[in-house]
Amino acid sequence: MKKNILNLIKYLSIPLVGGFIIGIISDTTNYNLIIPSIIFPIVWTILYTLMGISSYLVKRDGGNLKLYYLQLIINFLWPLIYFNLNAKFLALIIIIILIIIVINMIEYFKEYNKLAAKLQIPYLIWLAIALSLNIVTIIN
Repeated sequence: MKKNILNLIKYLSIPLVGGFIIGIISDTTNYNLIIPSIIFPIVWTILYTLMGISSYLVKRDGGNLKLYYLQLIINFLWPLIYFNLNAKFLALIIIIILIIIVINMIEYFKEYNKLAAKLQIPYLIWLAIALSLNIVTIIN
């Protein structure tokens, strides 16, 4: 039981700490975003928590986390490319790739733990919103 709790904490910590660091170093100060800026840390904290729980469940149930870690790295890169480098078209390509990877990750998670797969649906929805915002900022 104690080992399970420690593992859960470990799997929760990876996306939460990584997301916190990316949130600090992402330069969003010069952007007039459609969504109020206070929403982002709240939503991302929830999504990273769900990611951590999902990764724990899949690993516990015998799956590997290669796709999970790949999407997490790409997830962490997107705000740096979009905000810090102001490379909106490159960010658009990256978020499309990220969405494809997340869809595949959800399908893979489903093989090991259906709840883990379902916990990723809000993330996929949020990525679709981010994709839409990315497109809008390119058009404007």
